[in-house]
Amino acid sequence: MNTSLKLTNFCVVSVLVLGLAGCGEDKKAAPVPAAKAVVADPSLVTPPATVVARITVAALTEHPIADVLRVAGQVSFDEQRIARIGSTVTGRVMEVKRHLGNSVHTGDVLAVLNSAELGQAQLAYLKARSQSSLEQRNVDRAQLLLSADVIGAAELQRRENALEMAQAEMRAAADQLKVLGMSNASLQTIARTGTINSIKPVTATVAGVVVERNVTQGQVVTPSDPMFTVADLSHLWVVAEVPEQQAVSAKMGQDVAIEIPALNGKQVAGKLIYISDTVNPETRTVLVRTVVDNANGKLKPSMLATMLIATDAVPRLAVPVTAVIRENNLDYVFIQLKAGQFKLVEVKLSPEVNGLRPVLSGVKLGDKVVVDGAFHLNNERNRQALEGA
Repeated sequence: MNTSLKLTNFCVVSVLVLGLAGCGEDKKAAPVPAAKAVVADPSLVTPPATVVARITVAALTEHPIADVLRVAGQVSFDEQRIARIGSTVTGRVMEVKRHLGNSVHTGDVLAVLNSAELGQAQLAYLKARSQSSLEQRNVDRAQLLLSADVIGAAELQRRENALEMAQAEMRAAADQLKVLGMSNASLQTIARTGTINSIKPVTATVAGVVVERNVTQGQVVTPSDPMFTVADLSHLWVVAEVPEQQAVSAKMGQDVAIEIPALNGKQVAGKLIYISDTVNPETRTVLVRTVVDNANGKLKPSMLATMLIATDAVPRLAVPVTAVIRENNLDYVFIQLKAGQFKLVEVKLSPEVNGLRPVLSGVKLGDKVVVDGAFHLNNERNRQALEGA
C-alpha cells in the first residue's frame, strides 16, 4: 500500500515537473514585441536662442501687386529713322562709294551713275530756255515796230503768245530736272555754262549706317530699284504680339522692361509708343511697339526679345523673397507652429515683383512666417536632422 502510494506520488510529481518545464520552454520561445521607434519629422525645427535671435517672424498680409505679362517679340528698325535710297533716274553705276557697315551723314555720296536720261532732260531744258530767249527778243522787237506803226497789234499779240508757250516749256523742263534730282544751283549752272552733265550722284538722305547695299559697279538701275538702306541705329523699336485677352493691360506711354536673350537676359527700358487698333485674325493678337535707346550699339535689329508689361496692381497674398528657401527646384517657407518651433512647408509662388513673391498655394492669410533669417533657420534644421540620423 505504501509502495503504491509512493509510486503514485512520484508520477504526479514527474508530470508536474515536466509540465512546468514545458511551460518554461514555451515562454522562452515566444518573442517579445519590440517597442516602435519614434521617427522625427525632418521638416520641424526647434532652434536654440542664438538662432531665434537672428530671425524675424511676421503674419502674412496682402500687398498691391501687378502681374507681369511676358510677351515674345523682336528688335526692329525704327521706321522713322530709316531710308531706302535709290536713283531718281535710269543709269549705269560707275562707282560705289559706301559699303555695308559704313557710317554716313546726310548728303554723303553713296554711288555715282551715268544717266543718258538725265543728259536728254538737260538738253531739253537748254532748248526750251533758248527758245524762250528767242521769243522774248521777238516780243521786244514787235513792240518797237508797233510803236513805229510798222506792224499791227495782232502781230504783237501773236509773238507774246509764242513767248508764253516757250516760257511754259522752259518751266516744265526745269521741273523735270528737279524731279530727276537736280537742285536749283545745278540748274543755274547749266543755264550759265550751257553744258550738259550726265553724271548723277546718289546721296544719303539721312545720317546713319549702311545696313543694305543692293548694287554693284556696272549695274543698270531704275528709279524703282532700292540701292541702299541707311538706318539710324541709335534708337530702335521692339515689337511684340499681345494676346487679345491681355491687350487691355497695355497702355500708351507705359514703361516696360525688355529682356534680350542675346545679351545674357539683360533688361533694357522702353516705353509703349503704339498699340494696334485691330486684332490679327490669324494669331488673335494685338501688335504693340516700344522704342528703346541704343546709343551703345549693343542691340541689333531682328534680335529676339521678351517684353514685360505690368498690369494694374491688385491686392494679393505675398511673401518677401528673403523668406523663400529653394531646395530641389521647389520653394519652401518656414511657418511658426508655436513659440520656438517652426515647420518647413512647400509653397507655390509666382515670379518676383518688387521684392515680393505672390503666393499661389501652401500658406494662407495670417500665417506666421519667417520673413528674415530663413537661411539660418534652415541650416539649423539640417544640422538637427543630421544629428538625429
